[in-house]
Amino acid sequence: MSKKKVSLEVVNPYAAGIDVGSRSHWVAIGQDAQDVKEFGVYTEDYQNMAKWLHQNEVTTIAMESTGNYWQNLFSSLISEGFEVILVNGRQTKNIKGKKTDILDCQWIQKLHTLGLLSASFLPDSTTDIIRTYSRHRQNLIKEAASTTLKMQKYLRLMNLRLDVVVKDIVGLTGKKIIADFISGQTDGKKLAKHRHYNIRKSEEEIAKALQYNGREDYFFALKQEWETYQHLQKQIDETDKEIKKLLEKIINQDENKKKHTAKKKPINEKTKMP
Repeated sequence: MSKKKVSLEVVNPYAAGIDVGSRSHWVAIGQDAQDVKEFGVYTEDYQNMAKWLHQNEVTTIAMESTGNYWQNLFSSLISEGFEVILVNGRQTKNIKGKKTDILDCQWIQKLHTLGLLSASFLPDSTTDIIRTYSRHRQNLIKEAASTTLKMQKYLRLMNLRLDVVVKDIVGLTGKKIIADFISGQTDGKKLAKHRHYNIRKSEEEIAKALQYNGREDYFFALKQEWETYQHLQKQIDETDKEIKKLLEKIINQDENKKKHTAKKKPINEKTKMP
């Protein structure tokens, strides 16, 4: 029985493949050695890459979504008029034998030439900006939570069991007590005066829980963590303002969005809280 040959139709005859790296990018426009070239990661390198691709009549490019190293290159090539698709690395990792940057970019180029790669979803520029702010805000919140745990540890090591008498050490009562303690107040009874009326524990019990053991090293560490926490809260507030400003700009530029935005009702003086 004779062997059967299966041929694949070329879908993208003027295709290039890019293996994205942290310090350089390997670009293939064909399967021969002279069809592969390495470029750096600076703006000038991107311009030279685009020039080389134009000279070789490349119209469409495929690249892997490696970390965030692809983003500037992707934007640069798009601005140069190329059709660029970003592909998941799982689509291009089936190459056999020893992997090299040259083989990777040629494999991507071959798959793209045959139309075997599908583009990953990419949000529009506005959504991408909002996502950047949101992710940054989420990271700040995580850092603040980590700082809170450290403060709780140092308070416990100083025998200030604030975590026992309040649910949240960075709530209204907790923050006032920590701020006053760092300012120099070590008397438990005076610190307990900051008790909010909603706290279940009595002022007397809070005072019993706040008996400083005099460890200055833990005090120093707590003070620095408190300053870090305040700084993070300030950054979160600034990020919230940036997000609000951006959303207001987006809404004000679109009449349809303006119609579907809830308007704030004026506060009635009779119903205002005391």
